[in-house]
Amino acid sequence: MSFQANYDEYVRPRPETSTQSSQHLAPDCAGLDFYAIDRSLQDLLRLYLPESERRALQPHFERLGQLAGGRLNTLATVADKNPPVLHPRTRWGEDEDWIEYHPAYQEMEHIAFGDFQFHAMSHRAGVLGCDAPLSPLAKYAFQYLFVQSEFGQMCPISVSDTSVHLIRKYGSPELQDKLLPRMLSSSMDTLWKGTQFMTEKAGGSDVGQVETVARQVDGQWRLYGEKWFSSHTDADVALILARPEGAAGGTKGLALFALPRRLEDGSRNSYRIVRLKDKLGTRSMASGEIRLDGALAYLVGRIDQGLKQMLEQVNLSRLSHAVRAAAMMRRCLNEAMLAARYRNAFGQAVIGYPLLQRQLLKLMAPTEAALSMVMTTAEVMRQSYQGDTAARDALRLLTPLVKFRTCRDNITVATGALEVRGGNGYIEDFANARLVRDAHIGVLWEGTSNINALDAIQRAVRKNAAHHALRTLLLARLEQASPRIPAPLRAALQKGIDDAIALAEAIAHEPQQSPDVRRATTALYYASAAITMAWEGVQDGVDARRLLLADALVRTRLAPRNPLARPDASTQARDALLIADRPLGLDEVRQALSASPRSAAPETVRIAAQDTELVS
Repeated sequence: MSFQANYDEYVRPRPETSTQSSQHLAPDCAGLDFYAIDRSLQDLLRLYLPESERRALQPHFERLGQLAGGRLNTLATVADKNPPVLHPRTRWGEDEDWIEYHPAYQEMEHIAFGDFQFHAMSHRAGVLGCDAPLSPLAKYAFQYLFVQSEFGQMCPISVSDTSVHLIRKYGSPELQDKLLPRMLSSSMDTLWKGTQFMTEKAGGSDVGQVETVARQVDGQWRLYGEKWFSSHTDADVALILARPEGAAGGTKGLALFALPRRLEDGSRNSYRIVRLKDKLGTRSMASGEIRLDGALAYLVGRIDQGLKQMLEQVNLSRLSHAVRAAAMMRRCLNEAMLAARYRNAFGQAVIGYPLLQRQLLKLMAPTEAALSMVMTTAEVMRQSYQGDTAARDALRLLTPLVKFRTCRDNITVATGALEVRGGNGYIEDFANARLVRDAHIGVLWEGTSNINALDAIQRAVRKNAAHHALRTLLLARLEQASPRIPAPLRAALQKGIDDAIALAEAIAHEPQQSPDVRRATTALYYASAAITMAWEGVQDGVDARRLLLADALVRTRLAPRNPLARPDASTQARDALLIADRPLGLDEVRQALSASPRSAAPETVRIAAQDTELVS
């Protein structure tokens, strides 16, 4: 069923005549089934997920899609308007700080942790009736549907999930026995949710400046210091970096600890929540400042490997952030397309105007690219977990690439979607304003854009040579898809990844930190996305518009353009196909691509330094 047909049938059948002025306003996505209207997600799940796993999970995808557009969407709206409140003392004047959440937020917790058990999906059997842990791709598909309504709750979900990963991998058997049964519990009454506390006043991106001290007292570790930005502030157990007394300075002297909120006798641990942050976005979830005054903590792993271990959690969170960005872009695109189809101006639906079609395409291309990149990265993660060293190396580079670019694109897409809705997009009664606010945190959490670009180019490329594994992966897909891709586009894709790799290598090996690391990261991302989408678009059962989108990425992100050149008719025809609300067959897409006199030949495709969109 098409997007428009789904809306017409299930939400708001439009009468032939109406005297209500509200009928002149474009509807929004509230009440829609977010899984049913997402043809791209359905296609890619059939492509990437093993058939047996997909069939087993299909009813749950459908149920979450209905929840995301229905009850969850309502709860998220209410929770955003009723943020958590810190109560620093009991009525008796005791320092027993606690955070009060609105019932809407608490109900969302029950959906996430109690019903779907996001925290345990990839760690144990039994979740959603499955006899084995879910694959990374399946887990992220559930996150993708959930976040289209609620972003704030995904922080506790993600850090609980990733905390389990670290404790299982690095914790002692005794620590695992103490924490994992609670952290993997299916009961809300016994569940311990997790988080991570790293940021301090002195150490944000420069983690080596951490001032929190770990001191051994009577054979136990005690922590002293402050953490400046602690999201999911009242979690039951926090993974935290501290410097043991006498340890070296910088990152090498940091150790990783597990900090319980309550001790075994039920009393509070020795730390206080000083205040909550008044944030631009993610207002439903509590972020705050904590003061540690001899809080009991348990050492996790080797005392001299704290940051290295914590970075595993950071990288997992980075991929989750990319999934969240892809999800919010999908919600934004859906809102924009719906508004454009139903909003009338000057005698016709505004989607019929070329200017708006161009604007919608600028939302569609990064949205679809983000979904393809998080899907393929999740699949590479699965292969890496199974011992594939090439996949491990490719994952090392893909993770900062998708975190960097999807989170930046999310801001642009959210703003563009707000403009499509018009004045109502600026009003808090609609989802657009919240989507704009929430989008900005993605370029801050788990490393700013600069930090992720440096990680991609100066570490993954220069130190780990991970670009070779990524290039091999992409060229294998291009070779497999080549018989179905028109030759000019195939050559352009090949040249695009070759030039992106060459640019990244050159910048990585410059003697000084290059200001072009972000441009190189963007080039690698879009070259990877273009090949991935072309490969997806020629697979049986997948909407071939993905092949058209790959061509669009080549034209707008990888090839030099004359800003004064007039567009040709064939380009406009291809763009019109992308706006159409129907699946596109491969033959139709191939014909549209073949009709283009501007299909990029190998000698004309290069990474253009002067391309302002690529530099951004």
